[in-house]
Amino acid sequence: MDDTLLLMRGISKSFPGVRALKSVDFDLKKGEVHALVGENGAGKSTLMKVLSGIYRADEGEIWLKGKKLTSPGIKAMIDAGVSVIYQELNLIGQLSVAENIYIGREPMRAGGSVIDWKTMYTNVRKLLEIFNVNINPKIKVNKLSPAYQQVVEIAKALSLKSEILVMDEPTAPLTGNEVDKLFKIIHSLKQSGVSIIYISHRLEEIPQVADRVSVLRDGEKILTKPLSELTTAEIIRHMVGRTLTEQYPKMSIPFGREVFRVENLTKHGFCSNVSFSVRAGEIVGFTGLVGAGRTEIMQTIYGRLKKDAGKIYIEGKEARIRGTRDAVRRGIGLIPEERKHQGLVLGLSIFDNAILTVLDKESIFGFLKKRKLSELVNKMIGVMEIKTPSINQLVRNLSGGNQQKVILAKWFLRNCNLYIFDEPTRGIDVGAKVEIYKLMQNLAKEGAGIIMVSSELPEVLNMSDRIEVVFGGRIVKEFSREEVDSEKVMEYALGLHENGSRNIVRDGGSEK
Repeated sequence: MDDTLLLMRGISKSFPGVRALKSVDFDLKKGEVHALVGENGAGKSTLMKVLSGIYRADEGEIWLKGKKLTSPGIKAMIDAGVSVIYQELNLIGQLSVAENIYIGREPMRAGGSVIDWKTMYTNVRKLLEIFNVNINPKIKVNKLSPAYQQVVEIAKALSLKSEILVMDEPTAPLTGNEVDKLFKIIHSLKQSGVSIIYISHRLEEIPQVADRVSVLRDGEKILTKPLSELTTAEIIRHMVGRTLTEQYPKMSIPFGREVFRVENLTKHGFCSNVSFSVRAGEIVGFTGLVGAGRTEIMQTIYGRLKKDAGKIYIEGKEARIRGTRDAVRRGIGLIPEERKHQGLVLGLSIFDNAILTVLDKESIFGFLKKRKLSELVNKMIGVMEIKTPSINQLVRNLSGGNQQKVILAKWFLRNCNLYIFDEPTRGIDVGAKVEIYKLMQNLAKEGAGIIMVSSELPEVLNMSDRIEVVFGGRIVKEFSREEVDSEKVMEYALGLHENGSRNIVRDGGSEK
């Protein structure tokens, strides 16, 4: 008996200047996890947007439970039992868990004018039982950790009686323990008959959850095979069309002068007594668990958060940084974790985004040197291999990896002394990661200092010259590249040593 739940056949989709999908076939069986992998720009998101009804395919058919769908719009697909959990969670922070799950579908009392809160809370508790977690339905979503917010998104999908869940980079905001919890939830969903399409750039996760794997490359399906018939190296080769001989291409770069130093940097409720330095040509890695305060340290350095104490030195001289404008003028560039909200203006072109950091340098009496700027941006597109038909392409239409490269181009044009990379490869495929690592090291080779904040421990261990471990808003341990040990790093990150256990920031801070 055929247990195929979903069949997408011959799906093609084009946008101006780009053919995103070329006759792609994809199927999903009842109660399986089917991993969908590929480089940024391979067509994964486009295929899922066709499935969810956001895009209408130019060619092809969608069959669900043996029936052909004739008008697969957004509501039609939700009604048919298809839900997508995007990387940027679609939740309203100021509303409660129950309100988020039942928004627009609240159970009403007789007469239909008053919400039946008791029934809604009861329904939510029943939904949450499958996850074996203790979440109060009345608590506001912005009070929850990223892992629990992920649970709320899944519960919302199940409340819609969804039989198919699309998970797009579900572990991106999660720590190790939270990832383990998510995997247990996925296994529970499988056992209850829910089918899952799992999209992730963290290929080490695939063997832990997937039954089958499909690889897309340049808008075409390259293969679909049971996971048992593939190795990670084979998946990578099919994704990028070549063998990656080195996943972490670390260069040996001699260190120069000290370009940056902080002493006892403090922002109450966020970070305390932070001291470290960066030399020209050096990559200093920052690691720690979610909530440790890594991003807050960087935002205080960059002037987004106003420091309460401490000193900042640039090129050996004390620098007063009262805001982000001062940081830019003093040669500090920040490549933020939230690239879509903090690093880019999605509604503007590549050209308009790339020149934002040099408007003060490349203008005369308020008029832009547009010809020179166009030459510079086009040069950057070539150097960084940004896949785009022109510099006038809207940034929102680029893949995640190419968006990240536009942010890098923006700061490369500024020619900074210090670059802060906050989660530089989050949501980026393995091929693009190698390109980002090479670009970072080219900057170091040219004499810049690099700070790299990352939740991926292998990335930190392999790409850093020194490693600072953050716990409770403080640096609790520094490791040199030669002495670093992954188990020791985790011990300090978890606060298991005496230094770490005392240095806890008890209030404020973000989830990182």
